[in-house]
Order: sequence, then C-alpha cells, then structure tokens
Amino acid sequence: MARFVAQRILRLVAVLVTITVVSYFFMHVIPGDPITVRLGEHATPQAIAQLTAQLGLDRPWYAQLARYLWAVAHGHLGVSIFDQQPVTAKLLQYFPATVELAVAAMLFAVAVGIPAGVVAAVRHRSALDVSIMVLVLVGVSIPVFWLGWMLVFLFGVVPGRWQLDLFPISGRLSMQYLVTPVTHLVILDALLEGNLPAAADGLWHLLLPAVTLGTIPLAIVAKMTRSGMLEVLSSDYIRTARAKGLGEWAVVVRHGLRNALIPILTIIGLQSGLLLGGAVLTESIFAWPGVGRLAFEAISNRDFPVINGCILLFAATFVVVNTCVDVLYAVANPRIRYG
Repeated sequence: MARFVAQRILRLVAVLVTITVVSYFFMHVIPGDPITVRLGEHATPQAIAQLTAQLGLDRPWYAQLARYLWAVAHGHLGVSIFDQQPVTAKLLQYFPATVELAVAAMLFAVAVGIPAGVVAAVRHRSALDVSIMVLVLVGVSIPVFWLGWMLVFLFGVVPGRWQLDLFPISGRLSMQYLVTPVTHLVILDALLEGNLPAAADGLWHLLLPAVTLGTIPLAIVAKMTRSGMLEVLSSDYIRTARAKGLGEWAVVVRHGLRNALIPILTIIGLQSGLLLGGAVLTESIFAWPGVGRLAFEAISNRDFPVINGCILLFAATFVVVNTCVDVLYAVANPRIRYG
C-alpha cells in the first residue's frame, strides 16, 4: 500500500507539471494581448514597454516558463495582470464558494441517485424502472447551461411577475445578513455563530445552483447504482438470505447495497473531483463567486497567471480526489493487491 501511495503521489506531481506547461503554452499561442487588455488600445509605446518589462513578458518564452515553474514549486502562482492581486490569495478567496456548491450538488446527487438506482433495480423491467431510466437519460443529456437558465426563468423570473420571491437567482447570501468568515463557507460559518436565519438564507441561495450542477452526477450515480444492484441481487448469497426468511429491507440494503457500494463510491469520488474542479457554466449563470467564474473572468481579461492558477487548482483537486478514491478503494476491498 505504501508503494502504491508513493506511485500515485509521483504521478500526481507529473500530471500537475505537464498540465502547467501545456496550459502555459496554450495561453501564449491563442490570439490576444494582455497588455492591450490592461492598458487599452490607445496606450503609449512607453507605457506598453514599461508594463511588458514589469511583467517579464519581454523575456524569451523558456525564461518565462522556467521562472513560472520555479515560482509554482515554491507556492507562488504569480500576480494577476488585471488587478495586481496575488493569484494564491484570489484562489483562496473564491475556492470555498466552489467547495460549498460542489458538496451541495454531490449531496443532492447521492441523496436522490442512490435510492432511485436501488428502486429501479428492485423493480427491474417494470414501468417504474423504465421511468427512472428515462429520467436518467434525460438528466445526462440536458446541457447544464440550458437547465440553469430554465431554473432561473421558472423559479426566479416567472414568480417575480406576480411579486413572488421563490428563489434568488444570484449570490450566496442576501444583503441583510452579515456572517463573520471563519471557514469562508457561508452556511457553516452562519451555523457556527448561531445565525440560523443566515444559514437558511445561504441554503436558499444554494438550492438552484446545486440542483443544476448535481443533475448529471445524479443520473450517473443512479445508473451505476442500478447496474451494481442488478448484479448483486442475482448473486447466490442474496438468494440464500431470502431463503433464510430475511426481510426485503435487510436483503436489499444490508446485503445488496452494501456489497454494491464500492463501484458507486468510486463514481462518487470521481464526480466530486470534477465538481470541485470548477463549475464554470453554473457559477456564471447564478453569479456564484467561485473558481469557475474566476476562470471565466480571467480568460476574458487574458489574465495568464490567474488562468494558469485556476487550471492548476482544477487539476490538483481532481487528481487528489482521484488518488484518495483509489486508496479508499484498496482499503475497502481486500481482494485488490497493488504491487
């Protein structure tokens, strides 16, 4: 196990270095000039030369790349070209909102997806099974941006015509609430200081974005749960458990679902990594101040250090979560041997 963990850590470092280099080159070959974005089209040649030298953009590409990799290795992701703020500070500011949204989306996906998959497997080839699978297919097929705008329109815009405030369509917290940031997770910070109305308001703001982001993982979890349960329910020990007179609940949940959880947990871990990697479309639609929205703004402003920082954070999050899932998978299943 120690050797396996060491190999995964080395692979993690290699993946991050590769992604950093590739993203660096990609950002420099696409059209656009960050100097023009910052100074405007009517900037003087002297101002352009001064800012270019200040940002180190007058050096050869290999010198810029070596300088950037050296800084990243020491925990420095550079300074934003647009507002001169440290990239690390900006990521720390925006990442908690993405974590809060991703956790809520995955909780929604698991809370609905696993029971739906279990019910579909138990009622195999019934009308209920077919209905659930149709909904799963629809959930996977619906584009996130379309679902987000439809939820905004149906639960935000339409009720507003009748002066109904069903759901907010932007932000994390209403302006009348003030929560002291401790963990920078609004709902958790509100609960820590005993401000239940603020916690409820934060959950109210979180609901629509979480449903939008969690729909595709929900469909994948439901489908994987159904497949795993169908395989387990046809096993000999399930027939033995029923022959012993155990109740259906004990057979399905204690014996069936428990043995089908390993692939389900793997899918949940992978989907969590994807969600934590940033939900650009969802955060943009609901004006959610997360890393996905930060990345979108950085791309619009041609802010190379912030773009590379976001990409590195996305990659690190996914690879770390994936590594943790692999380790937990090996711990949970003693039949697996990693040499």
